[in-house]
Amino acid sequence: MQMSVRTEAGTSVWRARLAALDRYDVASALLLLALVVIALATLGDYAISNDEEVQQRYGELILAYYRSGFTDQTVFNFKNLYLYGGLFDVVATLLGKFLPFDLYTIRHGLCALIGVGGIAATCATARLLAGPRAGALAVALIAVCGAWYGGMFNHTKDIPFGAAMMAATYFLLRCARDLPQPRWRDVLLLGLTIGAALGQRVTGLLVIGYVLLIVMLGAAATQRRDIRSFTDYIGRSAIRFAPGFVLAYLVMIVAWPWAARAPLNPIAALFDFAEFHYPIRTVLSGHVYLMGDVPRWYVPTYLAIKLPLLTLLGALVATAWAIGHRHASGTMAQTRNAILFIAFTIGFPLLCQVALRGPAFTGMRHFLFVVPPLTVLAAIGLETALRSTSARSFALGTGLAASLTLILLWNASQLVRLHPYEYVFFNPLVGGIEGADRRYDTDYWVNIMPEAVGDLEAYVAPLEAHRLHGHRFTVAVCGERLPFEKEADAGLSWTPDWDHADFFIAPTHMNCDRALDGKIIATIARAGAVIGVVKDRRALLPSTIAVSN
Repeated sequence: MQMSVRTEAGTSVWRARLAALDRYDVASALLLLALVVIALATLGDYAISNDEEVQQRYGELILAYYRSGFTDQTVFNFKNLYLYGGLFDVVATLLGKFLPFDLYTIRHGLCALIGVGGIAATCATARLLAGPRAGALAVALIAVCGAWYGGMFNHTKDIPFGAAMMAATYFLLRCARDLPQPRWRDVLLLGLTIGAALGQRVTGLLVIGYVLLIVMLGAAATQRRDIRSFTDYIGRSAIRFAPGFVLAYLVMIVAWPWAARAPLNPIAALFDFAEFHYPIRTVLSGHVYLMGDVPRWYVPTYLAIKLPLLTLLGALVATAWAIGHRHASGTMAQTRNAILFIAFTIGFPLLCQVALRGPAFTGMRHFLFVVPPLTVLAAIGLETALRSTSARSFALGTGLAASLTLILLWNASQLVRLHPYEYVFFNPLVGGIEGADRRYDTDYWVNIMPEAVGDLEAYVAPLEAHRLHGHRFTVAVCGERLPFEKEADAGLSWTPDWDHADFFIAPTHMNCDRALDGKIIATIARAGAVIGVVKDRRALLPSTIAVSN
């Protein structure tokens, strides 16, 4: 009898908890779970990117430095990677020692999960500022953003950095609500996420600047506006944040050994990045530039044409709302100030890029970290629009909600059409990927490799019976060797001798497919645009094995 009563009481408690759950929170959780499942189920569709081999080697060298008792200094002479943190690469390398999977599958899976974590941080931030529906909108908006979703699998520095920056922003906003004595939990989590950002890129120093800004603004807004109150507020805030900063520093130097060699090394890295001038080419509106010569509007233009229009529109609505409510008070004033702060975290790094005309290439890749905060603004803007229209008319509110749903579904359908090249998405401002073809950076990671190699293997399969015993077809690749060799069977051999290669694989990015002549035997196309080709060059070679189909 007692057991029955306890069971009924327990059931009632769970029912009460389920009833208390907001439907939009449930929707957010289900969307995040679906993203995890989809991401893990499609890992094998994505190629190893051009940078991954050296990034993986960097992680191995960091671990070798520690294992040797700091005597193996190779890590400090490996290309220019010592200027970056290697947190992701170290974690991936350690996981590779314990998990029974290919190392690059582990890297892609880890990056995808971190990317979903960044989406969760985006959701949490939007929810903190505008409620559960805004959180659900944020998940949906960033999930259909090709630049973020498509990058989750092999942008193994940009996605982890962006996710850490968004998480740090979330915990900073939580801290800001309790200044000058924020909760220790929020302070420590802020420190951990700042350290994670710095453990990828020195640009994470931005968050420390944001902390100082938040504290100064809070001190200036104190009711007693005298110097003593001002300094007391700053002092108490500094004491409270100090453990978080110490934790951030420790995480940073563990993941970035070069930063520990001298206190000012992170600052030196920041200035070194501003002076990067390698012979890397990029394209903007059909014009080819070296990375150090791109026009000031390069990054803003790519943001404008790579993000879904709904995200851009929603962000504008939120910003306009915040500017228009200058005299808000109470909770509304807090929300307004938070929106303006989020806008600042987007605008400040972009303005620095424009004003200093920093080097840039591969589109908006190095500014992926502004996508989550932009999505937060967009979700708040759309939530504001829904709330406003619903207050005026139920029919109008319902119509707007239906319209937003249809637009999100359309964006999702575009990514399905592009799979697994979601990151080459372009919005209608340039006519989608078809309009961007050969005019903007597209498949710079050469993600076409698995599909291209598969098409080539299918093409040469009928020739197997006619080949001389032991002969292997040579293949020139406009990309890195490792991604090709991870996909190719024993009958295909990578070659650096392009002039004498039997076959040629290339993306149409930067017109690389035009570097060698040959008969096109396969095209990789999505949404009306050819993004890669496979060419048969055997007929052009001075001496070739007489095989044909």
